[in-house]
Amino acid sequence: MINSKFYTLIVTMILTTITACGDRKDNKIASIPEASGISYCKNSDTLMVVDDEGTLYEITPHGETLLKYRLGNYDLEGVVCEDSDVVIAIENGYLLKVNRKSLKIERLKIIGDIIKFSKKSGIEGIAKVNDLYYLTIQSKSKKGAKIVIVKIDLNYAKIIKTIRHEIIDSSGMEYYRDKLYIVSDKMDKLYILKDNTVLKEIKLKKFAQEGITIDSRGNFYFADDNGAIFRYKVNEI
Repeated sequence: MINSKFYTLIVTMILTTITACGDRKDNKIASIPEASGISYCKNSDTLMVVDDEGTLYEITPHGETLLKYRLGNYDLEGVVCEDSDVVIAIENGYLLKVNRKSLKIERLKIIGDIIKFSKKSGIEGIAKVNDLYYLTIQSKSKKGAKIVIVKIDLNYAKIIKTIRHEIIDSSGMEYYRDKLYIVSDKMDKLYILKDNTVLKEIKLKKFAQEGITIDSRGNFYFADDNGAIFRYKVNEI
């Protein structure tokens, strides 16, 4: 097991490299128009990517396309890859559960406390924490910045809790080693949170950050809404 202090040091070094080299062409592994979400699949060592036009991609860590499938007229904003399914967040308040083999789609309405999803206050990122799904809500103000926590039932997703984090324009999220990683497009920052407390803020190079994921080797991947997937490896330090 990796020592937590050593892992924190490695993460800081990786993110320092990202800050210094965020626009390097050799970090770009794929071109995907309007890439808006990304998630690492542990059981296949691949990446699932979604875009704003309703398309699901599966690519290798080197950027080779294994799957390109249009799900429909959806504004897809985030994705979580599981062993059998992918769970995708739609901006206007729905989740899609897609079987990875059959590509059968199940549309799940989010129910519970009244939250008005819109272009200005829509779902921008998703992460799975144990058996719950965390949905980060875009906001231009700290007051409206929050995470909605939902639990998926048979044919819907029920809101069970809402927490505030004060991160302006949160655009992507990942859960890794008991921490939440949230990117802000407007602020060009990566925030590392634990127990809803910001442990670290990392300044990133300016690009359209729309998604983040981390693979089993500790590599960071970012989805860029301008049409790219970037990877940052430990050996780039």
